[in-house]
Amino acid sequence: MAASTKSVVCPACSYKNAPNATRCVSCGVTIDVGPKSKADPSKNRYTGQTSFSVIWCMIAFVVLGVLTGALVIGLPMVVTQLDFEGSNGMLVSIPVWFIGGLLIGMISPGRTFIEPVVAALFVAIPTVIYLWAYQTVRVLPGFMYAIMAMIGVMFTLIGSYLGERIQMGPPPKPAD
Repeated sequence: MAASTKSVVCPACSYKNAPNATRCVSCGVTIDVGPKSKADPSKNRYTGQTSFSVIWCMIAFVVLGVLTGALVIGLPMVVTQLDFEGSNGMLVSIPVWFIGGLLIGMISPGRTFIEPVVAALFVAIPTVIYLWAYQTVRVLPGFMYAIMAMIGVMFTLIGSYLGERIQMGPPPKPAD
């Protein structure tokens, strides 16, 4: 029983190794039991979603809606050479949602990277309906709009996660 309390848990796979092991028996990762940084180990940075914030979801909805409306609908009205109808509109929406997720991830307090994803899902529905209804030359079937919208929502998740990582700053300096 005393041996189980002295075992070293692998940080990668959670396998309990012998106390003198330098590599994990299960996955082979190097086990370093010494302090990794000058920061207090009890105050590790939490990288998961803490809770869902409706306020930041609404802010993300407004930001993504304004950006999407401005670039997909408004910009072709000002610059007549641009035509973001049909598939081109969806191809413009995907990076717009990525940038919107990145911006919200950078400015939102705490770990809020699900809120822009939910907002992008609600922005994607009218965007898909608008682009599908007004397509003339660049015609796509409806399911392709849904697939491209889900790709855009996925890129929103990537953007919001990257924004949160940028907001966290660099990792603590390793101990000498």
